[in-house]
Amino acid sequence: MIKRFWHVILFIVICGSLAGQGDIDPQDRIFWRNEKSVGPALNADGWSIIYRDLRQFKPNQRWFLEGSIEGFKHPKEIKLSNYYFQSPGTFVFGKLNSTWTIGAGAGYQLEIFEKHDLGGVSVSWFGGGGATLLFAKPIYYKIYIPLGNGYYTFEEQTFDLTIHQPLDIISKASFFKGMDDVKLYPGLYTRTGFNFEYSRNDRVTHTVEVGASLHAFTKTIPIMASDDNKQFFPSIFVGYRIGMILDPVNQRGLLELLRKQPAE
Repeated sequence: MIKRFWHVILFIVICGSLAGQGDIDPQDRIFWRNEKSVGPALNADGWSIIYRDLRQFKPNQRWFLEGSIEGFKHPKEIKLSNYYFQSPGTFVFGKLNSTWTIGAGAGYQLEIFEKHDLGGVSVSWFGGGGATLLFAKPIYYKIYIPLGNGYYTFEEQTFDLTIHQPLDIISKASFFKGMDDVKLYPGLYTRTGFNFEYSRNDRVTHTVEVGASLHAFTKTIPIMASDDNKQFFPSIFVGYRIGMILDPVNQRGLLELLRKQPAE
């Protein structure tokens, strides 16, 4: 009896899943597909936001241009707070610079498995690379300075490993403190991976993306006050992308594509 019950449940689940799928309406479907998409990603050593403009040149192949903003962190970053002064906020002891990059590049995308129905998933491989520019902004901290006889003051200073201790730091100063001292580090990057597009709308894309990347700079990037700062940043990532499919034969604006079609 129990076995029959689970067989019925399994049958209902399978049938429901199949019923949820269906061929995309050929009147709505775009067969020659350009795409514009943007999305965030979490990297093993930071974060990124990537905009990508894809142009189809063969039935299952596209080339693309992309732009990105990415942030990097050191594996030894540990957030602390000053419990002695009970100061709000946290800081990373020993961190010298906040770092982020602006990059631009090009690449190629190959569709491996095509999506044939509304409940399907298309799988594509992509690879590309380009140039990147890293910004390193010095971090300033509010430092406890004893004056003697029970008096003290606070000063905004950059970190010095030879004199500063965790209890000397009250908190970080304003993020904009140190903008005049930003240093630039040019470099190159490459990125590859797979994306899984699962949207039920043929003009809007929802994509999960996983892959690996490598950023290489002309010099070692001084993120922490330690000897293990890096010049090369290999990483794995997982991200989400949302985009819009544009028909190169019959171009339509983004606002028009997003507008709800009237019911017949």
